[in-house]
Amino acid sequence: MNDKRKVLGRGLDTLIPAARVATAAQPASGEMIHQLSVEQIDRNPYQTRSRFDETALAELAESIKASGVVQPVLVRPQLGGRFQLIAGERRWLASQRAGKTTVPAIVKQVSNEQAMEMTIVENLQREDLNCVEQARAYERLGREFGLTQEQMAQRTGKERSSVANFLRLLKLPSEVQALVEENKLSFGHAKALMSLDSPEAVLKLANRAVALSMSVRQVEGTVHRLVHPEPKREKAERQIDPNVREAERQLQRALGVRVQITDNKGKGRIVIEYKSLEDFDRVVEVLGRES
Repeated sequence: MNDKRKVLGRGLDTLIPAARVATAAQPASGEMIHQLSVEQIDRNPYQTRSRFDETALAELAESIKASGVVQPVLVRPQLGGRFQLIAGERRWLASQRAGKTTVPAIVKQVSNEQAMEMTIVENLQREDLNCVEQARAYERLGREFGLTQEQMAQRTGKERSSVANFLRLLKLPSEVQALVEENKLSFGHAKALMSLDSPEAVLKLANRAVALSMSVRQVEGTVHRLVHPEPKREKAERQIDPNVREAERQLQRALGVRVQITDNKGKGRIVIEYKSLEDFDRVVEVLGRES
């Protein structure tokens, strides 16, 4: 595996050096740009992006109608005279919408492994994915190539802690991941929800955050209260003389309302509580009658 990883890393650095991944489809010295039929090109099976912004795609199509494709796509040759996309799927799709029959392309001879790594790393460096798609891309780099979080961070120019946070997203319930992909929750919301241990609690708070349009700070505050609940304060039990307690009971029976007597060496007060005007009238009537 280590030898394979070194080969992949060397191949990737040769094809798209770390400083140039974002411009992988720019022609290098001596590289030719071909005009390929859009129908000769097949979609990229290693594409990590699952959603395209339809508005942005439509705008790109209009731009291509007016000015053509400014940056060529990157493809690799396949059997039967066909080509497979490595980078530039949006440009390829927008060109078709714009009614173009050809698209400028750079053709590179790369292996399946190199094509996959180039696609994933380029998308991550372009920040062209939503955070769940980025998380899945990192997971795939680890699973397919055995890369550590540190190696992923080096390949993509990210902090290792950022890579770790993205990967933690995949531990959230699938329903919550879907809310993030649909932009109903942000990455900040998701990070806050990660502090909850119970999947049920995570999903419940996520749905509540969407329904109430809660801010990230509000979700963080709610999570903090759930994780660190305030200790319940035990009510100090009243120390009361048995004779005073009996007097309370007699008054409550006579008046039909709650009565509390506070006594301190023969001095104190009697508190009579009522919940309605009917209670009040009855107490006044009883007290008046006794007088």
